[in-house]
Order: sequence, then structure tokens, then C-alpha cells
Amino acid sequence: MAHIDGGAVASTEPMEFVQVNGVRLAYEAVGDGPVPLVLVHGSWGSHHNWDSVVPGLVPHFRVVTYDRRGHSDSERPSGQGSFGEDVADLAALVERLGVAPAWVIGNSAGAVITLQLAASRPDVLRGIIVHEPPLWSVLPQGSDEAAACEVVERGPLAEVARRISAGDDAGAAELFVDAVALGPGSWARLPDGMRRTFIRNAPTYLDEQNDPGARTIDGAALARYRGPVLLTSGDRSPPLFRPVLTRLAELLPQAEQVVYAGAGHIPHVTHPEAFVHDVMAFMSRSSSAAHVEARR
Repeated sequence: MAHIDGGAVASTEPMEFVQVNGVRLAYEAVGDGPVPLVLVHGSWGSHHNWDSVVPGLVPHFRVVTYDRRGHSDSERPSGQGSFGEDVADLAALVERLGVAPAWVIGNSAGAVITLQLAASRPDVLRGIIVHEPPLWSVLPQGSDEAAACEVVERGPLAEVARRISAGDDAGAAELFVDAVALGPGSWARLPDGMRRTFIRNAPTYLDEQNDPGARTIDGAALARYRGPVLLTSGDRSPPLFRPVLTRLAELLPQAEQVVYAGAGHIPHVTHPEAFVHDVMAFMSRSSSAAHVEARR
């Protein structure tokens, strides 16, 4: 089922493919649990980002992981893409595989896509769990927090985009990891396979950076979402994510929050046991609350 590769658990199951919205997506569906769970990776990544937590989830769920369009084994269309396409792909994947409504967990850019799905297609969701979405648009214009995010956009993220445009995908990936996502020295500590995935998917990250909707969401539509929500963060993550989560908690008052001690932007990779425990605990509480409500 799995082997150790560069310090991470990597699945050996053959990939399957599905055609949605004119693009060929690679996916894996494992586990015989009665509840469907879809995991959405962030920028630069692939479905393998979730390998460390899938074994702990499959006894309880039908777990679907996939490569988002433009990433790894999924098709990379030509032309400018959009997060709106990612949202449509996720909805179509859930419906095509017959797993709607599903729980969806998203990390980083995958969390943005998950929240945008909650705003536009709540009918395909049982509930959502999101970790540190870079949704700068929810911050009040002119606030110190928005200004800090603007500094990152115009500084290291602009340099990341310049390096990709110049063909320096490895240098761009290293800068993104060390200066934006995980902190200094993190690139050198990543497993070799994860570094290769970052470099391979660099062109799609540039495409994301050029999408004006990549950091935005319809706040009014999101506020109408009534399903269970868990907002998570790491206490070692860059501080620019915290005000975003605070604002999301205001838009989604039903949301619970969890902070992973000692973790950063990818707790499913660095702290898989804690991640699985908190996912299971939250879903159990949500199911119990729904059962009580249904009996009233």
C-alpha cells in the first residue's frame, strides 16, 4: 500500500483518471468507510502531500486525493487558468465519483478552493476543514494586516514569480518555501520527492499568481454557508495567516478553531498523528451535534 520515500509515506496505488470540465485529473480513492472525504492540496503540490495522513483516515472514510489541474499527473491546459476552474473541478470530481455530499479538507491554496466551493456549491459538502488559506482579500483595506500581506506580495512572492518566468524553477521553489510558507532553512529539510514536486509544478504556481481571483472570495456568499467548519493553523506558521483566520471566523461563526503546537503550514506532513486525531474528533463532534439537531 505504501513505502517510505525520502522521509514521507508514498502511496503505490496506481493512479486513476477522470475527465471533468475539459481536463484530465489524476486521482486515488481508497478505503471502504461509509463517509466520503476529499483532500485538496495547496500550491506547488500533489496528492502525495497527503500520504502521511491517508493511512490514519482510510479505516473511517472513503478517501479521495487528486492532483489539481496543472499539477503533477493531471493535465496542464495552456492559457491562463483560474481558481474558479479549480472550484468547478472539485465540484465535478465529487459528483462524478458519486461521493457528494463529502467532507473536504484543504491546505493553503487548497483551503481557498475549499472555501470558494462552500460559498458557491454548499450542496456537495458535508463540512469543511481548512488550514491557513492565503485569502488576503478578506482583510480590511488599509489595515496593518493587509499592508503586511501586500509587502509579501510585492516582495518575496514577486521575486518567486520573476524566477519562474526566468526559468529558475528550483530557485523560485526554495525562496517560496523559506521566505513565505515554512521559514528559513525549510527547503533543505524537505524530502527529496517533495522538492522535486515543487520544482515540477512551478509553472502552475506562476499561473496562480497571475489569476486575480486567487486571493479573493465572495464574503457574503461564504457567510451563508451553514455546514460544519474547522479552521486550523500552526503556531510556527508565518503570522500573516492569523488575521485571515480571525476574519474567516467572523464570517463563519459556527467555525471551531485548532492550533497545532509545534507545527507550521503543512501539519498533515509534519504532524500527521495530531492532524488525523483532530480531524476525527471534529467530525465526531459535528456528527453528534447533527444527530441531536435531527431529533429535535
